Amino acid sequence: MIQENRAIVHMDLDTFFVSCERLLDSRLKGKPVLIGGTSDRGVVASCSYEARKFGIHSAMPMRMAKQLCPEAIVLRGNSGIYTKFSQNVTEVIKDNVPLYEKSSIDEFYIDLTGMDKFFGCHQLASELRQRIIKETGLPISFGLSINKTVSKVATGEAKPNNEIRILKGNEKPFLAPLSVRKIPMVGEVTYKSLCDLGIKRICTVQEMPMQLMHKVLGKNGLSIWKKANGIDNSPVIQYHERKSISTERTFDKDTTDIHKLRSIIIAMAENLAYQLRRGNKLTACITFKIRYSDFQTYTQQKRIPYSSLDSSIIPKVLDLFNHLYNRRLLVRLVGVRFSHLVEGGHQINLFIDNEKQINLSLAIDKMRERYGDRAVISASGMEAKSISRWNPFTGEPPPLLANRRQ
Repeated sequence: MIQENRAIVHMDLDTFFVSCERLLDSRLKGKPVLIGGTSDRGVVASCSYEARKFGIHSAMPMRMAKQLCPEAIVLRGNSGIYTKFSQNVTEVIKDNVPLYEKSSIDEFYIDLTGMDKFFGCHQLASELRQRIIKETGLPISFGLSINKTVSKVATGEAKPNNEIRILKGNEKPFLAPLSVRKIPMVGEVTYKSLCDLGIKRICTVQEMPMQLMHKVLGKNGLSIWKKANGIDNSPVIQYHERKSISTERTFDKDTTDIHKLRSIIIAMAENLAYQLRRGNKLTACITFKIRYSDFQTYTQQKRIPYSSLDSSIIPKVLDLFNHLYNRRLLVRLVGVRFSHLVEGGHQINLFIDNEKQINLSLAIDKMRERYGDRAVISASGMEAKSISRWNPFTGEPPPLLANRRQ
């Protein structure tokens, strides 16, 4: 049951990747810094405030960013280092609050409801922010309000390295003058649709009848209207770090059909990688398992750079399969497991030096979200007719189409 007098904090590490790099090399302070794929086909994963003055932003093609700011320092980035810094911040938060949710590698929601009886929620949040800065050296901002949406928007207004508290009852006046682009879930496509309707400020949405927003934008319009009016009852979900994700296939009849085996293994790896992206996760370790008809079981694992992209993961899975497969024996079972999982999928994926591959992956995922996780598959994985599973990170079942007979 959602309490009326909630106290929800949204904390966000400022230009996180850049801040980590500056801790490692103080010469980067005060200079325009770009982090991401270093080739012209790469994209910007993060940029400093000095670089943003030139119009640079995350997900921009690196070639364009370098044209806008030729003097910028371009770094490849190191996801392992950023993950370690993120864990340090998580530990500080974990030790000081009763309930928190880690929504990405550099963002946290904290529920301080009821804590004002003892300390004062704003004071507690401020002290926590100072503790994080002191113990990790990383700048961090926060917004405090009665719900997640308003707190997240407030954090954006507080940056860089500051804090904002929105008192209960002031949610609508705070949001009113801001751009509709500030509403969480309003991306480029939705923003353009709203602009085409003459809606550029949140106050305009607040003044519109809810039914009209629903008529124009459907279910999405209702959500935008509620957020624009400061209405959000979504709870802070207790954070638990999932360590691995896996799937296995036991055959009805033992087989040596190499084409069938490869097809099923590709489909398994492809589906698990999709589940990683749905859960905003990355893997750094792949394990392959094979069991023969005599029940002899063999496993082998391989460490990889953090990734959730099919193009990075599937070749490694097939390498492990080729290494373990004995052509003379009938195969009873195959399995794939991804471990050493970390948060923050899409941000770190931007380090991949292939803008085309990232865009393709995102487009395919959108199709799967809408039509089912077997709606779009690689041709080499088509022999696997029933690879679909529940989302292990959210507990959501796959869309209905995923359950239909292929």
